[in-house]
Amino acid sequence: MVPQHIAIIMDGNGRWAKKRGLPKILGHRQGVESVKKIVRACVDFGVKYLTVYAFSTENWQRPKDEVSALFKLLTNFIDMQTKLFHDNNVRVRIIGERGRLDPAVKSRIEQLEKDTASYDKLTLNIALSYGSRQEIVGAVKTLASEAKEGKIEPSGIDENVFSKYLYTNDSPDPDLLIRTSGEMRLSNFLLWQLSYAEIYVTEKLWPDFGKKDLKKAIDEYQKRERRFGK
Repeated sequence: MVPQHIAIIMDGNGRWAKKRGLPKILGHRQGVESVKKIVRACVDFGVKYLTVYAFSTENWQRPKDEVSALFKLLTNFIDMQTKLFHDNNVRVRIIGERGRLDPAVKSRIEQLEKDTASYDKLTLNIALSYGSRQEIVGAVKTLASEAKEGKIEPSGIDENVFSKYLYTNDSPDPDLLIRTSGEMRLSNFLLWQLSYAEIYVTEKLWPDFGKKDLKKAIDEYQKRERRFGK
């Protein structure tokens, strides 16, 4: 069975560029090309949800010129790939702390979400200014506030209720997590949602990751027996 939801930690853009003696931003630019390939591949393979880790809350600590260049790449991606989303019936959602985004970037994001809201072939969640611990703390604060106001009974809070307060509230939990570049950590990504996901790590750097690599990850996933702790 093809995984319904795939999550990807897209790692290795900087190392890809360094190996070639190129500026880091060119690695990020090539990484965007990989995103486009994988979106098309997910549509072809019948994957219904794809969540990609584009920019973490920790990434704000990077040099300002790099952060600025990354967001320029993002807005260019949005402007230039609208046809990709429309042609492939892809719904786009941004998950993360929107309050930290530049108003112009936020406006473009919201327009893209609005324009693709009715599409149902694939939902693409782009984790932007995202941190899972921050997401969980935010959900707890909202729940505590609603309980204090009498909108919800504390005894009625369970895993299903809590999940509705997360950014991914209208997506099922990922079945498969892919991490490129060989790193063996979650990096504050979807800590709640990945509880029972199968994990696939590849040495391939993200800019080199393509449709054949995704198929290999899915093939490996299909060989595994998912027991969910039973």
